[in-house]
Amino acid sequence: MKIRKAICSDIAHVHKLINEYASNGLMLPRSLNELYENVRDYYVCETDEIVAACALHVLWEDLAEIKSLVVRAAAQKQGIGRRLIDCCKTEALNMGVGRVFALTYVKEFFIRLGFAEIDKALLPHKIWGDCIRCPKFPDCDEQAVIINVKNV
Repeated sequence: MKIRKAICSDIAHVHKLINEYASNGLMLPRSLNELYENVRDYYVCETDEIVAACALHVLWEDLAEIKSLVVRAAAQKQGIGRRLIDCCKTEALNMGVGRVFALTYVKEFFIRLGFAEIDKALLPHKIWGDCIRCPKFPDCDEQAVIINVKNV
């Protein structure tokens, strides 16, 4: 099992994995175009295939978002999600970004990794760009979590 930065040839696999979960209402769908435009944000975990993905998207000088964390069902409970989050937190810290947040349906997973719940209204309005494309907008049921990576 290897975690690495995504490359363009990974995107079709990442797209399929994300949209499998999105079709069940478990996360926001992503278009191929959006994934290619943001390929530099993504990490993947591969065995003999891509089994997980996660992105770190910088929003401002001191704020980044973890996006599209997905682990294939057969690969869950092996620490892959935690390792992907650790990669994102390390990258944020190396870039000088101190705070990282996520919008999630599995708040407890992030809480176990040191994140704290936060009111979405306290996050900058810029984050709502993705929300407008979401079929659940404006009745979002995701929860926001945040961590200060400078204190980890």
